[in-house]
Amino acid sequence: MSDLSLTIRPERPSDAAAIEKLHERAFGPGRFARTAFRVREGGASFPAGNFVAFVATLIVGSVRLSPVSIDAGKALVLGPLTVDPAFEGRGVGSMLMRAAIDAAKAQGETLIYLVGDEPYYRRFGFKRAPAKGARLPGPVNPARFLVLELSEGALAAASGEMRPARAAE
Repeated sequence: MSDLSLTIRPERPSDAAAIEKLHERAFGPGRFARTAFRVREGGASFPAGNFVAFVATLIVGSVRLSPVSIDAGKALVLGPLTVDPAFEGRGVGSMLMRAAIDAAKAQGETLIYLVGDEPYYRRFGFKRAPAKGARLPGPVNPARFLVLELSEGALAAASGEMRPARAAE
């Protein structure tokens, strides 16, 4: 990273348009149909877990955490983690992941779920979510449904279908 002057900071409302363009470049229009997107849509936000990465004044990465309700409890869903294709492989995603996980821990959260590649997310402590635990409301490859337990024993209590958490939850 010595050749990349990167700054990580909490997401601001004024970042929304640039982040949306970043998501469009990275994921295309199909992003709206993905199950992970659908479970976050219309739910409350978790501003403490949303971060952007900058090089000078250019947003080159973003990560968001969204609260979800589960029949037996609550959790966070991480995503999307987005890095501008021109900046991939330079540690941007790793720095954003660490910022989001640290923020969730600091807020006393107990579980973070995501849909992604296990070999990449394993380095942050994620593992495959148990088949008899929490589940997403739409199709997802079980090998890509991952969880990070931030509080020992929290995973054992998580079961049922996820739905977006509302502001009052």
